[in-house]
Amino acid sequence: MLRDDFQNDFDSLLPGRSTGQGATRRTALKAALGVGYAAAAAPLIAQTAIRTPSDGLVTGEISYEVNGFKVPAYRAAPAGKTGLPVVLVIREIFGVHEYIADTARRFARAGYLAIAPELFARQGDPTSYGEVGRIMSEIVAKVPDAQVMADLDGALRWAGANGGDVAKAGITGFCWGGRITGCTLRTGR
Repeated sequence: MLRDDFQNDFDSLLPGRSTGQGATRRTALKAALGVGYAAAAAPLIAQTAIRTPSDGLVTGEISYEVNGFKVPAYRAAPAGKTGLPVVLVIREIFGVHEYIADTARRFARAGYLAIAPELFARQGDPTSYGEVGRIMSEIVAKVPDAQVMADLDGALRWAGANGGDVAKAGITGFCWGGRITGCTLRTGR
């Protein structure tokens, strides 16, 4: 039989639940490894993702104006179609990279007009930063939610004028974009 302190140490490594005293060591370790892996792998994974072909689609860079600023975005839609349901694809902190563009193309293959706006364009280019901490403090922290919501409204206006049916609009997001997706759901935008 293990002594009590060894038994507690052993039990903390087993799958389990967090308690009022905090997370188990296993949970904390899994979280730390996951965050470290995501931060290290995201830029590499984004550039080595499977590429959905764009044949039969209209794809590429667009821009739309919001409060005098031209917001860059990536769009993908089935060629020659109108009245398309719209989906806003909200990127994570690394920008609209190949994985996000590919996600938009996959939605377009499914019959949507997909738009992935560069929501940090006014604050800077996250691809020019080599450290997640700097991206967070020098770009992400300086992006007001009101600006993001206005830019998303602008994307919907663009979609409505370019073949999209904004009465059938949805949103999806990745990491930071998941937070934004939740904000839009709570506000009913």
